[in-house]
Amino acid sequence: MSGERGPQERRAPVTGGRSLVALGLDCVPREEPLRYPGAWPAESGLLDGDRLLPLDRLVHEDRVPVLAVGSNACPGQLRYKMAESGITAPIPMVRARVTGVDVGVSAHVSRPGYVSASPFQAPDAVRELFVTWFDAEQLAVIDASEGVPLPHGNYRRAWLPAPEVRIELEDGTRLPGVHVYVNRRGVLRNGTDTPRRHPGQRRLLTELLVGSARLRGLFGVTPEEFCARARADAWLRERGARAFAEEKLVTASGLERFVGDQQTGSPGTGSSLSPPLM
Repeated sequence: MSGERGPQERRAPVTGGRSLVALGLDCVPREEPLRYPGAWPAESGLLDGDRLLPLDRLVHEDRVPVLAVGSNACPGQLRYKMAESGITAPIPMVRARVTGVDVGVSAHVSRPGYVSASPFQAPDAVRELFVTWFDAEQLAVIDASEGVPLPHGNYRRAWLPAPEVRIELEDGTRLPGVHVYVNRRGVLRNGTDTPRRHPGQRRLLTELLVGSARLRGLFGVTPEEFCARARADAWLRERGARAFAEEKLVTASGLERFVGDQQTGSPGTGSSLSPPLM
């Protein structure tokens, strides 16, 4: 696979004004789960409230670089998460060419009712993804939204160093590494031990329901039923994750060995760009 942009519905053309509405980037997958992962920008920008503004630089050494593989690359979703915590500080979102990581399917059912994306190791994969640069307060919000502080949360934040992953920004700058959220339950596989790629929410749920009578018994027969039932019932979400494992649909992401391999210190420690343990 070479230079793949991902599903076209993830990209919105930058025309007209700079508001998220004008850019078609105001989607919030937490409120519309079948639109997960939401609309991604067509270019790098500074998320400032309800606007996506031009960036004056791509590297922000006073912030923490986090690779977004799902809805954290959707400005509407990011704005929603920050607004819940009363945070209004801007967030740089930088498009990058990423080698060594691909976008798979988390082996759990998320609280908003969708089955989210999760990274997996893929040495030959080349994707255009976004690096989001968070300050300490913003990083704490995103960590919490991914369950990092919880003993049994769905994700752990991992530092992926170069050359295990290659992160090349639009101006040719290569980062020494990047953080990413790794699912502690693993990722779904594609019929072999190879992780399956996330095809978008509606298609994913359709495929999962067609392939599993057990999942149909839990969540119904349509993507709409799946999302509605999952949103309403934490017990059912846990049963869904258990069904993934018991039906042997789960494999390792290959990134587990990087979890916990983080430096200590303050965000933006010069060339390391490594954040504190949270």
